[in-house]
Formats: sequence, C-alpha cells, structure tokens
Amino acid sequence: MSLHKKERLLLVGNGMAGMRTIDELLVRDRDRYDIEVIGAEPHPNYNRIMLSSVLAGEKRLEDIVLHSRQFYAQNNIALTTGDAARSIDTAAKTVTLESGRSLTFDKLILATGSRPVVPPLPGLELPGNCAFRDIADLQRMQEASRNGTHAVVIGGGLLGLEAAFGLMRLGMKVTVLHLMQTLMERQLDEAAGYLLQRDLITRGINVITLAETESILGNERASAVRLSDGRELTADLVVFAIGVRPNIDLARKSGLEVNRGIKVDDTMRSTHSAIYAVGECVEHRGMTFGLVAPLWLQAKTCAAALCDETNVAFTPPANYTSLKITGIDVFSAGVLGARDDGDEEVTLRDAGSRHYKKLVIRDDKLVGAILYGEISDGPWFVEMIESGQDISAVRDRLLFGRALAQAA
Repeated sequence: MSLHKKERLLLVGNGMAGMRTIDELLVRDRDRYDIEVIGAEPHPNYNRIMLSSVLAGEKRLEDIVLHSRQFYAQNNIALTTGDAARSIDTAAKTVTLESGRSLTFDKLILATGSRPVVPPLPGLELPGNCAFRDIADLQRMQEASRNGTHAVVIGGGLLGLEAAFGLMRLGMKVTVLHLMQTLMERQLDEAAGYLLQRDLITRGINVITLAETESILGNERASAVRLSDGRELTADLVVFAIGVRPNIDLARKSGLEVNRGIKVDDTMRSTHSAIYAVGECVEHRGMTFGLVAPLWLQAKTCAAALCDETNVAFTPPANYTSLKITGIDVFSAGVLGARDDGDEEVTLRDAGSRHYKKLVIRDDKLVGAILYGEISDGPWFVEMIESGQDISAVRDRLLFGRALAQAA
C-alpha cells in the first residue's frame, strides 16, 4: 500500500494574515500539507498592530510575538527568516529567495503585506527619516528618542497618532502634521476630529492641520521640516505615517494579475490556480484591506479553500477602528455621515465629559457609528451594522447604549 504523499505548501510572508491562514489550516487538517514559511524580516511572526504599544513602553517586544520559533518546530513547519522571496516561476512552481535558494511548491500563499507611502521630498535620503511599519523602524525611533528631543510625525491618521503618543511617552517633543482639516478624517467626522485634536494638545502633542510638507532640512542628518507656507519645525526625527500601499512587486513580476493589489477571487485564489493571496497585498472586487477583521476572514476563507471545502466565499465585514492612546477612547464603524436625504444622523454631545456619539441610520437600519469618550457599545453597534437588523423598536433609545435599549 503506497503512502499518500503530502502536498507542499509554501507561505511567502511571515506576517499576521499569512500565519493566521496557517493556524486555520492546522485546525482543519494539520497533516494535509508539508509547510514552509518564508519571512523577509529576521523575526518570528509578531503583532504589528501592537508596535505602537511597545513604542509607548506599555509592552515589550517579546510580549507581541504571535508565533515563537518553537511553534514552527512543534508543528513541523520549516521557517526561513531574513531572506525575502525574489521571484516565482509559475510554470515550474518554484520560488527563488534573495540568498539564491530555490523552493518548490504545489500550493503557494502570497502574504507580502504592504509598504509605507513616503512622498518624494527633498532631504528624504538624510538619516533621521523613517516610516513606522516594522521592528526595525521601531528600533530607529527608540534610538532617536535617546539622542534627540524633537520629533515630527507626518500623518494624522491612526498610525501617525499612535506613533506620536509613543514618542511623547519616550520624552520627545512631538508635532503632528496633517494635510487635512481634521485628524483621522477616514474614521471620524469633523466634530470627533476636533475633540481628538483638543485632547492631544492637552496631553502635550502639538498638532498642525492643513500642513503641507515641502522638504526635510539638514546636513549630516535631518534637523528640521519645512512646510509649504515657509514655517520650519525642528526635527531630530521625522516619521512618515501617511498610509500604505499593497506590496505587489513579486506578484507582478511573476505574471499574476494585479491592480492596486493582487487580484483574488472569493476563495482568495489569484489568477494562477495554485497561488493564493491574503492580507494587505490583496485586492478583492476592487477593495483593498488594512484592518484585522477582514484579514482574519481572508485567512479562514483561504484555509477552507486549501482544504477543498465547498461553499467558501470571502465577504468583507463592516470596517471598524479604535485608537490605542491611553486615556483617549475613539471608535468608529461603517459610514461616517449621511450620504443622501434618506439617511438620518442622530448625535449626542456632552461637552463636560467630552463624550460624543453619532449614529447613521438608513431605512431603519444602523449603517454607521462614531463614539468618542465612551466606546463600550462599539462591538454591539458593529453587530447591528453587520446583521442589518431593523432597529425601529429601539431607535429612540439606541444612542443611550445597549443596556438601556435592551432593557426597554
């Protein structure tokens, strides 16, 4: 009797989405594949979202490791770190690494993540500029905080504000520059954005909105940032946090179909039948993804497809966001405001306690929520948005929270 030979599964990208897929696979059929994981960074898989907590001194690097090297060994998963994939031969089903090693596969998962967007500014080549994306960036920022006093963070979105808070906790004087009128404009409306700005200033973070960066100044290293209106801000460290774009270089060179991201179908399969993709590198029905909830769902879908489960289809969940800054509670989900005459906005504002709530209702269904100051009902609102349930029976009490609405 011949033993069934395992298929060889290669994962390129040792990040959160890729390894979540492996976790899901092990739960479904741990003996199905002979698995090898390729990571460009020299570290085992860690929680990238918690880097800001490490920067702020609330966690240590070892606290945010999701899969220790021991995990790979215990589950018979071969792990290569610090050696990026350079090319894929889709016909021969091989992946070549930067080191020159060539690996074969029966099935391949691409989880190449995303790259920080950094505008082509004069002075960008100077030491003292960095993004905030990985452990190497974190270590650059920690080093800068030991040797300098002024930091400028370019970008007033989620990541930029968390970086600014962490640097302030390290003792730096921090200025956030944001191109738009209000902070976190993708997740918050104007009212919540202004509340956030006020609270950050109260904590000692300088915020300049409608700020267009012109250049980075300095001789040996960065020393200042010049704005388009001529203002110059002292900067021993300049951190770029203005967004990310899917890392599709490897897929594009391999002949896979790409647009903004690697194009996948509802099972996370690319345009090559043996190659799948998950995470921030993916484009599904014209959408790209950066939040955890859809990435976890992609991982589940991909693992199910790799185990030949039928009726598998990725449907993006409602987007929701919360900010990790001690003492500032912010939550948003779904749409931020009324889009047409049929939409209603219901708001509650308590200036004294700095609480603000806004719900967006369409056809007796909740489609969006913004919470500032008191966010405990956030997950409940997400449930309602995702389920599309009729809220007319509790509509009048919805704004006052779950306990009151359900009691009534």
